[in-house]
Amino acid sequence: MPPVSIPLVRFRGVHKSYERGRPVVRDLTLDIERGEFLTLLGPSGSGKTTTLMMLAGFEQPDGGEILLEERPIGRLAAHKRGIGVVFQGFALFPHMTVARNVAFPLKARHVGRAERDARVARALEMVRLADLGERMPAQLSGGQQQRVALARALVFEPKLVLMDEPLGALDKQLREEMQLEIRRLHERVGVTMVYVTHDQAEAMTMSDRIAVFAGGVVQQLGPPRAIYETPANAFVARFVGENNLLAGEVLGIEDGIARIRLACGPVVEARAAEGMKPGFVCVVSVRPERIAVAPIPAEEMGDGALPARLLEAIYLGDHVRLRLAVGAAGQGAAEITVKRPAGAETGGLAVGRMVSIAWRPHHALTFRPEASA
Repeated sequence: MPPVSIPLVRFRGVHKSYERGRPVVRDLTLDIERGEFLTLLGPSGSGKTTTLMMLAGFEQPDGGEILLEERPIGRLAAHKRGIGVVFQGFALFPHMTVARNVAFPLKARHVGRAERDARVARALEMVRLADLGERMPAQLSGGQQQRVALARALVFEPKLVLMDEPLGALDKQLREEMQLEIRRLHERVGVTMVYVTHDQAEAMTMSDRIAVFAGGVVQQLGPPRAIYETPANAFVARFVGENNLLAGEVLGIEDGIARIRLACGPVVEARAAEGMKPGFVCVVSVRPERIAVAPIPAEEMGDGALPARLLEAIYLGDHVRLRLAVGAAGQGAAEITVKRPAGAETGGLAVGRMVSIAWRPHHALTFRPEASA
């Protein structure tokens, strides 16, 4: 049998509270595998940054245990953990050259001058700044400063690098370029990286796995595709990407597919969540890109098609966003968003007209309302 890989980091029942005993992280149990890129994703106040700060050593847990290579580090000083950290504000020393900034962690560890110079040269080459070592930080662009911060975090060859929203200060285009740059750097170097962000697209682009936080709890942990395609609950479905969430009641279940009467009137089908039973109140989740729409009566579209009124159509470059009303107005019509590729045929889809919408049952999910965070 192949040897069992021991996680680089283990959180075991970790919790943390601030003022008035309000829990910020609750009973966190999480393994971080060697060499992986793990993103902690969640809204403000969800506990993701506090988790990172406890791992870095800048915050102390109130209880539980944090292990690094099976060694407890919960009370170990930050500078003794051997962890590289990159912050949103770069935190470069403005009075030092790029090379001296990168060399700082080595100098603090009393690395000899010759080896220090060699490591700095390798680190700057790695981040494509080999010719800029003598510049001052103020002479660099935002993206270049971010690369210097990365080089400084990697230069002493840590086993673990932590990043707290490091791209938040960059404009959209540069941010997207740096996402790919960091991803390629991770693949080339192989160091374990833990990355904090509230940006779902950023997490999907960069991660091997994503831990979705809300209310101090990991709501779901898994690869990006699993997080997107099979969200664990209504919160994850709502927070990661766009989603239509429709209230309803389960009428019956057959072969894992539930028949649901929506609160707005129509009956639809969707995958039944584990434990779902007839009579349960539920939420149906379906992505906008999974819904088909056609300018024909529902009976002509086929089984499962619903009549809908087109309320709005917005051209957004790569796609057209449609807003539709489904159900009778007297029953509280629900609004549904549909995305269509910009080049798709839109003939007959005029605002105010009746159209038909449909989705395949396995493209929709059901959740219990109380499962949302």
